[in-house]
Amino acid sequence: MNDFPIPVRAIGPGSQPDEDAGLDFLPMPRDMNTFAMPRVPEKADGAALAASRDALAGFLAALQAWDPASGAPRPRAAMCGIGPAALEITNQMLGEGEVSIQVKGRRGWRIQESVFTGLWRVCEVDHQGRLLADWLEAAAVPEVALQAARAAAAPGLPAVPWLGGAMNSPALLAEIASQLQTRDATARAHVINLTLFPMTADDHGVLEAALPVGPVAMISRGFGNCHVTSTLTRDVWRVQYFNSMQTLILNTLEVVAVPEVALASAEDLADSRERLAELVQWMDESVAEQAALR
Repeated sequence: MNDFPIPVRAIGPGSQPDEDAGLDFLPMPRDMNTFAMPRVPEKADGAALAASRDALAGFLAALQAWDPASGAPRPRAAMCGIGPAALEITNQMLGEGEVSIQVKGRRGWRIQESVFTGLWRVCEVDHQGRLLADWLEAAAVPEVALQAARAAAAPGLPAVPWLGGAMNSPALLAEIASQLQTRDATARAHVINLTLFPMTADDHGVLEAALPVGPVAMISRGFGNCHVTSTLTRDVWRVQYFNSMQTLILNTLEVVAVPEVALASAEDLADSRERLAELVQWMDESVAEQAALR
């Protein structure tokens, strides 16, 4: 997985088009990721295909027995224990979905959602990028990402100096501080739309000093990209939306345990369970066909 930057761009005076300029509509995105069932390799080694099928079937059994609302441990399947040929087939079957996550720190993680929404490939890497652990996990968002975001963050905002040209940032930070003190953990996200505020360079400087970038960065691809970044204040996230031309179109702060855009829903997980069952059945049929030809 390649590193992905999470830029923070200013929105404020001078960034908007001239009122007398003609309307310039943004082009509609031409591509959108849609689900396509992975194809079982036609010339795969029979033993490797059977090993890959067994690994995914074992994970499927745990997934079918798991109730996401129960609080029970999330299903996991270690990927380091299967051979290279079987692992290559498994990688092809899982593919790459829309959400990627990178966690930096003492323990680094690279996480990629599979084509099955809510089924994540979680890899721990050292500072040289060498693989230390690798597993498949079913979750709304992998636990290691949430733990890293919370462990690196403080429960409240730090005291920062007000810069001379700051206009709206003091009020915005007061709003965030109030939300952190009074919000219900089960409530929907409190969203502050920075795109709607006249923000000076000093305002952005104050926000960046008060909300430094945290260790967790996510990118969700669909119509354009959505970049989600943790901050060093617990439960405060930067969420930025870019169109297909990589132009920032919405810049927000969210006070929430984790932004909804990065979460797989219970319906997504149920749908992925059904699709994974279909895939395992197809792989089982392919293994049987290869055995019959021997």
